[in-house]
Parts: sequence; C-alpha cells; structure tokens
Amino acid sequence: MVSDVHGNARDLARAGEGADALICLGDLVLFLDYADHSRGIFPDLFGEENADRIVELRTARRFEEARAFGAELWGGIEGDRFTAIEKAVRKQYAELFTAFPTPTYATYGNVDMPQLWPEYAGPGTTVLDGQRVEIGGWTFGFVGGGLRTPMRTPYEISDEEYAAKIEAVGEVDVLCTHIPPEVPELVYDTVARRFERGSRALLDAIRRTRPRYSLFGHVHQPLARRMRIGATECVNVGHFAGSGRPWALEW
Repeated sequence: MVSDVHGNARDLARAGEGADALICLGDLVLFLDYADHSRGIFPDLFGEENADRIVELRTARRFEEARAFGAELWGGIEGDRFTAIEKAVRKQYAELFTAFPTPTYATYGNVDMPQLWPEYAGPGTTVLDGQRVEIGGWTFGFVGGGLRTPMRTPYEISDEEYAAKIEAVGEVDVLCTHIPPEVPELVYDTVARRFERGSRALLDAIRRTRPRYSLFGHVHQPLARRMRIGATECVNVGHFAGSGRPWALEW
C-alpha cells in the first residue's frame, strides 16, 4: 500500500512485488517537492529560486502573498495556466500509471486531477471514490480527495461532499482514504509545522462503523503514524515519495 507517490515512478514499479494487490491512496502528481525545491512542475516552469520563495511563504502561512507571487509568475508564462499544468501532469501520469502492477486499486489525492485518470488507468487498475470492493475476502472502501484549504490544490471538495462519499461507503473492513481522520496527532506535520486538514466525517464513521483498519496518507511527517480509535487501527501508510517503501497489510 502506498500514498503520496509524488512522481516516484521508479520505486512504484517495485512496490507491488510479493503482494496480491497494490493499493494507492493518491497524490501521484509532484507539483513541488518541499524537501528538494528543484523537483516538480513548479520549478520546471519557474526555476528553483522561485520555488524556494513560494515554499518560504507557504511555510510561514503567508498564503495571500504566496498567491500574489504565484500570479505574478504565471503572468509571464505563454498560454494559460491550466494548459501548462495539464501538460505537465499528463507527462507524469503517463509514467506513473504505467508503473502500476496488476491488480492495483487506487483513489485520488488532493493534488491529483481526477478528470485525467480514465485516460491513463489501464485494465489492471481499478479507480474507486466513494465506492467499495472486495479483496481477499475483506471489504475495502475508498474515498479520495481532500477538504478545502488556503492551498487550493486541484481536488479539494466541500465537507458536505466528502461526508456524502464516506456515507456511501458504509460499513467496511478497511476504510481507505487520502486524508486522515481529524485527530490532532494524525494531522499535524512535524516538519511543515502545521495542522493539515483531516475529516470529522471520517472520524465519526470510524467510531460508528468500527472498521478493522483506517488507512490514509496526506500528512508526510505526522506526529503519530498510527493509533487506535476504539476497535479501529488507524495507520498513516507513509510518504512514499520520500521512503520508496510500501506499507504491507496482511490478513
């Protein structure tokens, strides 16, 4: 199981070795690597020095200044912003989806572009969002995307829409989401030094339906990587772009 792949196609190609299936919890796209500002769509378009600046502003939570700075940079790009981003994302998706083994079960992250996935997901990749599937006799539910934030990443949705997808999944053995439940220890990033957005609806569903596992990613360096909520083992499966190692679920 992997999450937050962020362009790591090399390790992704080996992630399913020895497993019956690979599960991917989203964020395939690498827009900007906060650990290495030379990597990603943003530095490819605007250079590492400007990437340094945008990271500095965002880390300081100066989001309005970051947006103004970004708008200034985009003003110097020939053509429109969406076309430039989509072209770069398509290039990454072509490589990443080819690296998925068969079978793969995947959902979207907040930086993904769901509208493009049908073009790249091969017959061995099942894309699920607000849906369930049986794997090895257990029922897995999948909910993709993130909640709205000042970062304004591509696949952020309202709390109500997210809660409706959680409700549609219902009772499952394993609840697979991109973002964690809204628990301080699970949503705080110790390196970025900020609380990411978790889902209250997800937390309520865990308490109500008591799945065996709640699995997620999104927070790259969490204060706590796992904890129990009642009968449920909650696990951040890891920042795959940084570690290159999948997390294994055995039953």
